[in-house]
Amino acid sequence: MKNSNLKDRFLDTLLGKGPDPGEKIPVLSVTQTGTVDLMKKTGAFWPEAHSNPEKMATLALAAHEITGLEAARYPYCVTVLSEALGCKVRKGSQALQPYVISHPLEVGKRVPEIPEDLLNRGRIPTVLEAGRLLKTKTGDSLPLIAGIESPASITTKLMGGDKYMKCLLKDPAYVRECLAVNTEIVIEYANALLDSGADAVCMPDGVSSPELLSPALFENFIKPVYGKFCREVNGIKIIHMCGDATPFLKTLSECGFAGISVEEKVRDLKRAKEEIGKGAILIGNVSTASTLLSGTPREVKAEAKSCLEGGIGILAPGCGIAPLTPVENMRALVEARNEYYS
Repeated sequence: MKNSNLKDRFLDTLLGKGPDPGEKIPVLSVTQTGTVDLMKKTGAFWPEAHSNPEKMATLALAAHEITGLEAARYPYCVTVLSEALGCKVRKGSQALQPYVISHPLEVGKRVPEIPEDLLNRGRIPTVLEAGRLLKTKTGDSLPLIAGIESPASITTKLMGGDKYMKCLLKDPAYVRECLAVNTEIVIEYANALLDSGADAVCMPDGVSSPELLSPALFENFIKPVYGKFCREVNGIKIIHMCGDATPFLKTLSECGFAGISVEEKVRDLKRAKEEIGKGAILIGNVSTASTLLSGTPREVKAEAKSCLEGGIGILAPGCGIAPLTPVENMRALVEARNEYYS
């Protein structure tokens, strides 16, 4: 793999073909990378970059060109599908991501429907066009990673969090119906993202962690959804699991994801790798809040090297990069990887 480019190294790593012993592992972010520093350097500011494909692509590419991270990751929020399905979304500001402010299924037992014009709704065309623009700009030299909401996340936003959690226990059949429809929607969108230029899709799931679900609920509701997603999406799939995902790692590894991204709350990386086995690559897990956002470059390097010592497969932030993260700290992540292998 020594003569491969960044895209080849990324794909080979996730497919279990490398890197060779002693060779640098990839350093990148599978979660959001838009920061105010990068916005100022490129002129591609939020909230416009959420709806303008040229600005979305420009800001995504800046994370590589300015900080050295070895991928372009887009878009910058987890509301694109929810908005397309009827949730009202507040667009946020330069330092605040878009967020849902209404829940169309909060009252009653209506099941969502798969729109015939799904790929033409809301900001979906923007994201697809951004992928095409990035593909044109990078060719086959840089991996492109598209973020996508999970079926459980969409279901939660459509119902509202309280109703979703109550129905998991009191009306499981209704939740299963909603999850089934939303899984089909996520699959359709994910395949469109891959067709438009993405090399991988990353699905952050903030509502299915061990901090919110018991192992039984996860096994019964979420694992089948993940399995169907992985079987029917035609490309590289990555899951980002919030919280301490350790109790769910073995189950996650059985779903078919090529990569499993974890937060810094997963402290024992060697145990995490044992739980996953050879079925997936472990990604992470430098703290985005206490280290990348609030720490110094030296602290970023120290934590990153600890992750490398623990045997992480792809070095990355433990979650979405906070918008006010200094560009120097993002560069320090790459510098740490380079110093470790020097």
